[in-house]
Amino acid sequence: MKKGLWIMMILACAFVFAACADEKDDSAATVNKENTTDSAEVDLVEDDKLPSLTVNLMDGNGKPVGTAELTEEEDALRIMVEAENLSEGTHGFHFHEKGICEAPDFESAGGHFNPTGASHGLDHEEGPHAGDLPNLEVGPDGTVKEEFFVENLTLLAGEENSLYHEGGTALIIHAEADDGKTQPSGDSGDRIACGVVE
Repeated sequence: MKKGLWIMMILACAFVFAACADEKDDSAATVNKENTTDSAEVDLVEDDKLPSLTVNLMDGNGKPVGTAELTEEEDALRIMVEAENLSEGTHGFHFHEKGICEAPDFESAGGHFNPTGASHGLDHEEGPHAGDLPNLEVGPDGTVKEEFFVENLTLLAGEENSLYHEGGTALIIHAEADDGKTQPSGDSGDRIACGVVE
């Protein structure tokens, strides 16, 4: 009789332990599901974030001269440029059609980024190129810090006016001012600084 009672007690304990183990597995599964949901929501938020990037500008000797922060906004591309060691005065500023910056002349960047085949110049009646930007005003100390909002450019891939088109694009600072109408580059002179959009 005692032997049978012991066997029954052992079996009862085994059932209790088995039930507890199942309960732990279920609660662990619930925690894992919750964690998966949380990480998916975080990824979704990150995926919804508008793109931004930094373009590193270098001079004809390959030395860094500054940066341009590009940020996709709701209805425009924000460009914040900070540079130094430039000559005082007004300088043309454009996106070019190839993402190649070979010093010293940066001719490797090709012409202005112009996916629509427009004429050059912010002041031209058949312009501007998508890559035409306002001039930079460099101070007596050789520095510039300016912000622009451009409506005809984007960082979103797949768009006609995306700076991520095949072959990439480059951002160029010129030696002279862009007059806003002369073809093909506003008579803005040599290319003195370049940065690849990547």
